Amino acid sequence: MASSIGSEKSVNPVLRISQLDALELNKALEQLVWSQFTSCFHGFKPGVLAHIEPEVKAFLWLILWRFTIYSKNATVGQAILNIQYKNNLSQTEKYQSLSKHQKLWYLIFTVGGRWLEERCYDLFSNRQLQSFCKIKPYINFGAGLLKLCGLLNFLIFLQKGTFATLTERILGIRSVFCKPQGVRQVGFEYMNRELLWHGFAEFLIYLLPLINVQKLKIKISSWCLPVAGLSNSKNTLAAHCKECSLCGEWPTMPHTIGCSHVFCYYCIKSNYLFDMYFTCPKCGSEVHSLQPLKYKIEMTELH
Repeated sequence: MASSIGSEKSVNPVLRISQLDALELNKALEQLVWSQFTSCFHGFKPGVLAHIEPEVKAFLWLILWRFTIYSKNATVGQAILNIQYKNNLSQTEKYQSLSKHQKLWYLIFTVGGRWLEERCYDLFSNRQLQSFCKIKPYINFGAGLLKLCGLLNFLIFLQKGTFATLTERILGIRSVFCKPQGVRQVGFEYMNRELLWHGFAEFLIYLLPLINVQKLKIKISSWCLPVAGLSNSKNTLAAHCKECSLCGEWPTMPHTIGCSHVFCYYCIKSNYLFDMYFTCPKCGSEVHSLQPLKYKIEMTELH
């Protein structure tokens, strides 16, 4: 009874972009499963899975096939996008699920084909097995021919919109929607707002690296703080050298840049390396020469 009801479902063609999205989702899921599986062996000896990696991958893909294609006639990516495989070899236009032979051949072409490719690569890379090197050109020719056929199938798929992969075309299985797709209604106000904020964010990402924030901050602080008349005499220099003009602390390895203010060596050196046009935050003088201060300041002067 259930099969008769399922056979009466109408067929809804799938867009090309939806079929390609389903393939990408399948690849992402396989990478996620493999990364989670290998993370379980981080505490073991490195390379513990190297010799049996093709077999382990084939076993994982077999489990995925059992709970996707075999039971639901759809991969994980297709199930997310509300897509199923239809037996295109049937004469009727109504939906008909895949036969057991199609499911088994799908397993052989996908899982078995990848296992054979990876295992042959390991055999050819082993120098001890020289007998396999004689058939290597024939296998490479066959692999290249399959890739060429896959390319031609993809070009036909772009034109007609059916059979996204060579396996689907050989087995006669087609992607169809499980349910009729409704027309999407998206407000233009929401789309315009998203486009506006996206453009504004890109503009800020492009503009912010061009702004010298450190120099701008020093410039604003020099405008806000009153600047008194300064003298270039030795007494004035000695009076200002009790604190660094940048960090405000007792100057470590005090240096001067040619004005009457004193800086820590690391403060002035880091700022000058960051900005070659660095100016004194107190008086606005440019860096003429970085020289150590010759005056000895005793700690008793702080009292």
